Amino acid sequence: MNDNDLISILDFLRATEPLKDTLRSAHTSTGRKESTAEHTWRLCLMALLFEDQYPELDILKLMKICIIHDLGETIGGDIAAVDQVPGESKNDQERKDLETLTSLLPDNLKDKILNLWDEYDTAESSEARFAKALDKLETILQHTQGKNPPDFDYGFNLDYGKKYTNFDQLTKGLRSIIDRDTERLAQEN
Repeated sequence: MNDNDLISILDFLRATEPLKDTLRSAHTSTGRKESTAEHTWRLCLMALLFEDQYPELDILKLMKICIIHDLGETIGGDIAAVDQVPGESKNDQERKDLETLTSLLPDNLKDKILNLWDEYDTAESSEARFAKALDKLETILQHTQGKNPPDFDYGFNLDYGKKYTNFDQLTKGLRSIIDRDTERLAQEN
């Protein structure tokens, strides 16, 4: 790797730093808004913890998909599922933002990231489908742990992402447990 490539990679890493401050609609247990980087960290941790349950999956590919799945939010921010406008594609904008962000990289690295993101977006592999399941599960898990505002819509989460969390028996089982917590919180609030 030459100096120009190294400089390009450092420029890209600098450009991705704002993901640490890109806030999501989820709240932490102290009431602070969660960052996209924090969500991504726990998503990767979940993938690691369930690795032994999925020997047929390429864990390195799964981790790569998890790491880059929300990278485009560095530029455009996160759009919560409850705030999405019908007929508008959050993914189209996120893909454009990711193209802008990766334009700093050498072509081989840019292509690697964009290909992984496309694979995740279309859920074309088992790794991408499992990443999507974990992504939805991590989100609703955080909603059961966070100190949410009084008007938080727990009911929304009971249907959110089921298409993906029905990946297999393990993800369905996790979903069932998290849904029980969601239902309890909905009744309490």
